[in-house]
Amino acid sequence: MKTDVLKSIRETEEEYQAMIRDAQAERKKSLSDAELEADNLVRKAQNDAGDYRNRRLVEARAQAQNRYTEIVKEGEARAETLKAQGGKNLTKAVDFVVSRFKEHLHVKA
Repeated sequence: MKTDVLKSIRETEEEYQAMIRDAQAERKKSLSDAELEADNLVRKAQNDAGDYRNRRLVEARAQAQNRYTEIVKEGEARAETLKAQGGKNLTKAVDFVVSRFKEHLHVKA
C-alpha cells in the first residue's frame, strides 16, 4: 500500500512536471508569436510610412510643376503684352528719335 501511495505521488509529480513543461513551452511559443507579430506590425508601419512619404513627394512635385507652368505662362503673356504695347509705340518712338537727331544736326524738315 505504501508503494501504491508513493507510486501515485510520483505519477502525480510527473504529471505536474509535464504540465509545467507544457505551460513553459506554450509561454515561449506565445512570446515568440507576439515578438513576430510585433516585428511584422513595425515593418508594416514602416512600409506604410514610406508609401505615404512617396505619395506626398509625388503630390508636392506635381504641385511645384503646375506652379512652375503657371508662372511661365504668366511671364509669356506679360511679355506678349509688353511686346504689343511696344509695337504700338514704335512709330512714335522712331519719329521722336529721328526728330531729336535732326535737332542735333540742325536740320529742318
